[in-house]
Amino acid sequence: MKNFLALFVAFCFIFIGSVFSVDNNPLTVTILYDNYIFTEGTQADWGFSCLIKGTEKTILFDTGTKPDILLHNVKILKVNLKEIELVALSHIHGDHTGGLSAFLKENSKVSVYVPISFPDEFNKGVEVTGAKIVSVDKPVAICKGVFSTGEMGTTIKEHGLILDTEKGLVFITGCAHPGIVGMVQRAKEVLDKNIYMVFGGFHLMQKSDAEMKEIIRQFKEMGVLKVGATHCTGEHQIELFKKAYGENFVQMGVGRVIEISK
Repeated sequence: MKNFLALFVAFCFIFIGSVFSVDNNPLTVTILYDNYIFTEGTQADWGFSCLIKGTEKTILFDTGTKPDILLHNVKILKVNLKEIELVALSHIHGDHTGGLSAFLKENSKVSVYVPISFPDEFNKGVEVTGAKIVSVDKPVAICKGVFSTGEMGTTIKEHGLILDTEKGLVFITGCAHPGIVGMVQRAKEVLDKNIYMVFGGFHLMQKSDAEMKEIIRQFKEMGVLKVGATHCTGEHQIELFKKAYGENFVQMGVGRVIEISK
């Protein structure tokens, strides 16, 4: 009887430990496609894509430009595309949607979240593979702890992803065509929480130093603690963010893994 009780107690500890280890898995974001290289052996190209793990569902945000480069980087980084359950496309441009067809050939058992303005022809092309299109208009939860800003902008319409973490909100943007400051403000409004980190493409290539100074001032005024500007932000503009944020600037590039402990 004593041996049985000892085994039972041991089993309970193992079971409870396994439950808590799952709950405490860190939230990670891996950059799969970017203008810059972080991990040797990967390929850089104009475009953006990242993989989000540790949330309720595994999410692919954007798919880069060239299918062969996306698949090369996925192989080098040992990413299992079949584990992905949701896809979110920030906007219609090819440097964010170009790798989708290659991904869907590997895994079409996914829901693909797109701004509501996406063309019917694009949506039908996705659905014919067996994937499900979910058109996003207003802010909405796409799974537990992950939210879309809802479609924003006028000429180029876009949405970003908000991750609700214990450290604060993590906001990911593809190109921020509607304006990076306005998109960060929307992220704060959706959940009314502090912003821990903002990263992705900010589309600031044409901004002057004076305009950049004001954008960075607004970032800090909004309480953005860490910044990972990349892709279409502009090399000079990225350097200005680095200078302003110092150790709180997060270097991006293909292969970069951002870990956000719970």
